[in-house]
Amino acid sequence: MASNPHPLHGVTLEQIVTRLSDYYGWEELGRRINIRCFQDNPSVGSSLKFLRKTPWARTKVEELYLYMLRKHRLEFED
Repeated sequence: MASNPHPLHGVTLEQIVTRLSDYYGWEELGRRINIRCFQDNPSVGSSLKFLRKTPWARTKVEELYLYMLRKHRLEFED
């Protein structure tokens, strides 16, 4: 058993989208990831529907989430 599991282990897509939208806001999220569900009347529900069907977009969202976690951790270490 790994003592440091992958940061996405046990985290739902809904939790990821919610945390990203809380951290960045929808407008900034739409700038960082150019997908319509973040730019045109965004909501967690519409984003989940799109991301579950679109693997490339989900990958971008997961990558931004991992970046946010690293950045957030570094902010607290300073």
